[in-house]
Amino acid sequence: MNWNEVESQWNEVKGSVRSKYNKLTEDDIRAIAGKKDQFISKLQERYGMSHEQAQKDAETFLQGLHAGAPGRTQASGGGGQH
Repeated sequence: MNWNEVESQWNEVKGSVRSKYNKLTEDDIRAIAGKKDQFISKLQERYGMSHEQAQKDAETFLQGLHAGAPGRTQASGGGGQH
């Protein structure tokens, strides 16, 4: 999955974003709307990350989406990281 796919599938992906990044508000989620630059900016703001650190975290998250089953994986409930 790439960032264009994340943006086009944002309604499916945002549940995973909420699960992993619980400091992001609903307003943040709406502002991000699948856009990589917005995602990085919000990670920096909410988690106090450097730009470089937020970029790496965003890419790691993207790789995790690619490695896992796309779409509704968060709906199953158990087994996730907290």
